[in-house]
Amino acid sequence: MTTKNSPFTPHSSPFDITERAFEFAVRIVKLCQHLDEKPGVSRTLANQLLRSGTSIGANLEEGKGSQSEADYLTKCSIACKEARETLYWLKLLAASEILPANRLSELTTECDELVAILTSITKRLKEKRHG
Repeated sequence: MTTKNSPFTPHSSPFDITERAFEFAVRIVKLCQHLDEKPGVSRTLANQLLRSGTSIGANLEEGKGSQSEADYLTKCSIACKEARETLYWLKLLAASEILPANRLSELTTECDELVAILTSITKRLKEKRHG
């Protein structure tokens, strides 16, 4: 899947982050479908995880249509916050033993990497703006 970059994106290839966020969202959807089959707390946590985990890519996609660099920075910042929230829900699922930590380790690692990438992008955009 090829994506058109926003004129406000840093020179590092945002394709990667947009596509990674999309692929991550697909994995989150599948995990939430599994969690939704269980009654009670699992279903509630699945709803939280689904919202934050799919919001990362949605905000990055929305950012591609930004009207300004400030708008793009805002969307990237929101995506980063959503990634941090998603990481929290994944860690909570493991810590509360709703799912085994080893089953969540790849998703948790990917989410941690998304946080790091998005943090770097937003930091670079802020530095560029404040020169």
